[in-house]
Amino acid sequence: MKVSVQAEPFDLGAELADFGTGRADVGAVVSFTGIVRDDTGAMEALELEHYPGMTERAIAGIVDQAVERWSLSDVTVIHRHGRLGVGEQIMMVATAARHRVAAFEAAEFLMDYLKSRAPFWKKEHGPEGTSWVAAKDEDEDALKRW
Repeated sequence: MKVSVQAEPFDLGAELADFGTGRADVGAVVSFTGIVRDDTGAMEALELEHYPGMTERAIAGIVDQAVERWSLSDVTVIHRHGRLGVGEQIMMVATAARHRVAAFEAAEFLMDYLKSRAPFWKKEHGPEGTSWVAAKDEDEDALKRW
């Protein structure tokens, strides 16, 4: 299992190249890559702040829940912090399991929980200045299915 909170970009291809390979118990690998999106057409960057140590522990706890619930063979979560431009990779989730349903469900669970429970504070930068991003009701609603 890998959990990384980092400022540096990651190489998606390199991260996935060896993930879940060479194991006889893995029948499915699912990955998701989050990209900084501009919904307003005016955002210049998204800045993520975190509390080192606390954020990694919170993410590891979410990963532990997924591993136990879906008997995952492997998980990688990479989440970036700092100032990120529109179109940059912000996070990656990869799950490996015996069967595809478990790998897909676990990846969705991780993405839903990371979105609303991983302690990051987000600030949008635009031509009018900066503004903090508030929690969204739909993110909380997404947790209800789990």
